[in-house]
Amino acid sequence: MKYGFQIDPVHTLNYATDSTLPMIFESQKRKNRNFIFSPSSLTFKKNTLYASVNEIKFKNSKLNSYTIGNKKILNLNSLNYIFIRQDPPYNMEYISSMHLLEQLDPITKLVNSPAGIRNTPEKILMLKFKDIIPPTLITRSKYEIGLFMNNHKKSVIKPLYGNGGQGIFLLEKNDKNYNQIIEKFIDEENTPFIVQKFLPEIKKGDKRIILINGEPVAALKRIPKKNDFRSNIHVGGKAEAVRLSKNDRKICSIIKETLISEKLFFVGIDVIGNYLTEINVTSPTCIQEIKKLHKIDVAKIIFDKLDE
Repeated sequence: MKYGFQIDPVHTLNYATDSTLPMIFESQKRKNRNFIFSPSSLTFKKNTLYASVNEIKFKNSKLNSYTIGNKKILNLNSLNYIFIRQDPPYNMEYISSMHLLEQLDPITKLVNSPAGIRNTPEKILMLKFKDIIPPTLITRSKYEIGLFMNNHKKSVIKPLYGNGGQGIFLLEKNDKNYNQIIEKFIDEENTPFIVQKFLPEIKKGDKRIILINGEPVAALKRIPKKNDFRSNIHVGGKAEAVRLSKNDRKICSIIKETLISEKLFFVGIDVIGNYLTEINVTSPTCIQEIKKLHKIDVAKIIFDKLDE
């Protein structure tokens, strides 16, 4: 079979933590041919979608042992599956690639669905589940933030379409930088941003739970480094093995129907304490960390499910 992976430039990926490379390697183990391409390489012509692709092969089990073939133009309808794996920012380039990928014949399967990704940005999809998320405000209004802070005193402010723990700040009214932080967001963000009540449980870490076709398969806890409240591994959070709690399974059960209906096959959710704080549908991570900590091979589970 032939698999495509729409990704960021492969040389920019961290082979020690990246989750796309293990999936490509698993595909290669199953004797598939694998091609990588960027969203900017897409071309729609003659009622067909093409991309400028490179074939990727691993020389051994080390994820930095890949070789890249010569660039060629490929009709994407010739692929059996395409994984959409580039990181946000979730901008018009990203959205345009989702629209273009939707033009493919149904015989080419996409993980995740472009329409599902486009219609369910991670920090917005969670709003569908109001009973299991912390108090949340989405706005560009300093006045509205003030009202929210009067009720909750301590909050987290972050870009609506960011990723990897970047651009997240702790917001407290008595902080001398309170006004500057809000003004920075108003000046630098051309979209609304999100403010959430600070959850003190984050000091003990948050959980990243991986769901395949709506079912939880593994979880890990991400512990913030000292003097930081961000637990993302990209910004220095430490991963630890953890089991799913009864509440975690309840959250997964609540969101399952929506994930399946939107054709969101591979999803990573974030849970702090008893609250769902994010539903990652664009490029969920932590495959390598879960394999090290739990001996659970998420890439293998993904391909086993697709083979079914």
